[in-house]
Amino acid sequence: MTGLLELREKIKSIYSKNEVFILPVIKFLLAFWVLNVINGKLGYMTRLDNMAVVLIVALFCSFMPTGFITLFATLFSLLHMYAMSLEAALVGLVVYMLLFLLFVRLAPKDSLVVVLTPILCSYGIPYVMPIAMGLIGTPASAVSVGCGVVVYYLLQTVLVNAPTISTMGEEEITAKLRLLIDGMLDNKAMIVMIAAFAITVIVVYLIRRMSVDYSWSIAIIAGVMTNLVVLLVGDLIYDTNMSVVSAILGAVLAIVVGKIIEFFRFCVDYSRTEKVQFEDDEYYYYVKAVPKMTVAAPTKTVKKINAQRSTAAATRSPQSSARVSGQNTVDNRQSATNRRSVTTERTAPARSGVNRSQTAYNQHRDYMNNGKSITINSNNAVVDDSDDYEELF
Repeated sequence: MTGLLELREKIKSIYSKNEVFILPVIKFLLAFWVLNVINGKLGYMTRLDNMAVVLIVALFCSFMPTGFITLFATLFSLLHMYAMSLEAALVGLVVYMLLFLLFVRLAPKDSLVVVLTPILCSYGIPYVMPIAMGLIGTPASAVSVGCGVVVYYLLQTVLVNAPTISTMGEEEITAKLRLLIDGMLDNKAMIVMIAAFAITVIVVYLIRRMSVDYSWSIAIIAGVMTNLVVLLVGDLIYDTNMSVVSAILGAVLAIVVGKIIEFFRFCVDYSRTEKVQFEDDEYYYYVKAVPKMTVAAPTKTVKKINAQRSTAAATRSPQSSARVSGQNTVDNRQSATNRRSVTTERTAPARSGVNRSQTAYNQHRDYMNNGKSITINSNNAVVDDSDDYEELF
């Protein structure tokens, strides 16, 4: 478990540091996938069914808000309907307008749900969306999931009736419209799926908000079971010809996706749960605190270790036997700040019975202040013993 937590922290760290680059790539791939699926399912307008057009639109969507993916998906589907039949485009436009008014009013932030739900329905795995939106959304997310189901069955109605519409004449506008509208309103499978998904979203949301232990896991299992029961009951009542095997496989996939979402959004340690009670002047408070499971991502620290340089004492001049030496030694060992070790030796003037002039004494003082060693001989001459001073780096 520690390894998984470390992996999660690494993923979060990488995403937070490179969000500016990762998010456009994700939106580009998502837009590219959605538009390709629409072109593959409909494909009536050959100008849109072009890889260059899809790449340009997906690249544009990568730098725009996510709502533009929904916008271009709607435009692509309407243009394909228009290429097939004007009546189909009119029906699609009216349905999209009604869904837009309902969607913007109740769930304006779930624009991607309206796009992803019909895409997953086309792959036969729509049961992931109600579980996911119940975990990370609100009860209003049931509206966005329901809108996605309506979009899917709208496209399915157009595809199913396309051969019949193509055989009708241009004067049979009313018959074409009635065929498409009746196909939408009489679709019992659409009504059953909308009801099942809406109930599942609400059940998952209510359970995962409870304070019981393992509420998210219970919500996932309860949501999957609720979804299957409602679909099976609807199949028995309205004879929707639901595939039981597909529903079971979709339920298993929904559980896996739900656990992944739980791991990244609500990973807590129930073994360290604490219950606290306190009060103020007006209320008593009963608080249940469950700590999150977190672990710091391991970081590599490289330390540079330099070998310590030895310090040696300065050698004395042979003339030091005739002088009284005073030694001042500073030994600073090399550390993280790369300080240098320096050893200095200063030699005082020899004390003898010979008288020295003031000039020689001043020269001696200047040499001493400059940190050099000098010797004044008996002839009042100043001798520079620079060799008596040694600095080691």
